[in-house]
Amino acid sequence: MDMKFRHRSVLLDECIEGLNIKPDGIYVDGTLGGAGHSYEIASRLSTKGRLIGIDQDEDAIKAAEEKLKDFENVTIVRSNYEDIKRILADLNIEKVDGILLDLGVSSYQLDTVERGFSYMHDTELDMRMDNRQSLTAKDIVNEYSEKELFRIIRDYGEEKFAQNIAKHIVQARAAAKINTTFELNAIIKASIPAKMRQNGHPSKKTFQAIRIECNRELEVLKNSLDDMVEALNEGGRLAIITFHSLEDRIVKSAFRNYENPCTCPPEFPVCVCGKKPKGKTVTKKPVIPGEEEMKENSRSKSAKLRIFEKHTG
Repeated sequence: MDMKFRHRSVLLDECIEGLNIKPDGIYVDGTLGGAGHSYEIASRLSTKGRLIGIDQDEDAIKAAEEKLKDFENVTIVRSNYEDIKRILADLNIEKVDGILLDLGVSSYQLDTVERGFSYMHDTELDMRMDNRQSLTAKDIVNEYSEKELFRIIRDYGEEKFAQNIAKHIVQARAAAKINTTFELNAIIKASIPAKMRQNGHPSKKTFQAIRIECNRELEVLKNSLDDMVEALNEGGRLAIITFHSLEDRIVKSAFRNYENPCTCPPEFPVCVCGKKPKGKTVTKKPVIPGEEEMKENSRSKSAKLRIFEKHTG
């Protein structure tokens, strides 16, 4: 399992530096994955420090338990990071010194054919990050209305042919249920003009959209940011790696609002709304991988790291 789940952690050095780790601090890795980031965090902690690793993927939990087995101050929880408030309360932890999120789908999830995340392999449509969940990609493709499919593919995939793809999906499933990734590929391909299929795989955006919907990825991110900032100690840092513009927009907007929450009209000489800044964005521009990392790991090319530091005074 450890071998299967091993993959190069994106922006590893930049994350570790950005978290500004204190040996006796408490840290949360909200997207444990193969535990690459977590291993480096745990390695920098003294016996007084502590790391809480969270992941909803059963395989990730097994791999992380193996990789982190030599650390006594690591607690691994199978859950979604949106439950961070409850998780910390259950562990009697009031505040933490740093939180890391490495968003999106992992290399392991993409490369494990039977998980149904990839359009490159023919398998059952699944895409669940948590196999305890009932909703699958197959349910979305076969049961959502044409209007809902259009919205998802347009908004989450930023696919210009969303309307045509949604229409073709509904037409195809009327004849026979759409069960596999390659069946869906064929429908998507037929929905996009041949001359427009030159830039990458035609299914990329639609598969991304369905995966985001299946796992509520953007909803979870939006719902969690306030709780994570609230959970930080003074001077604590929240570091988030995103992989597409929708995630990055949510993080960028939230960080900007935490830094400058005032809602008073610009012409007001003084603030009367009473909203106080929660801290500052450490990364004025997102940190991106260097050329060497992009060359070694093509999946890092779209990665962006943003870091927020909490200050209440």
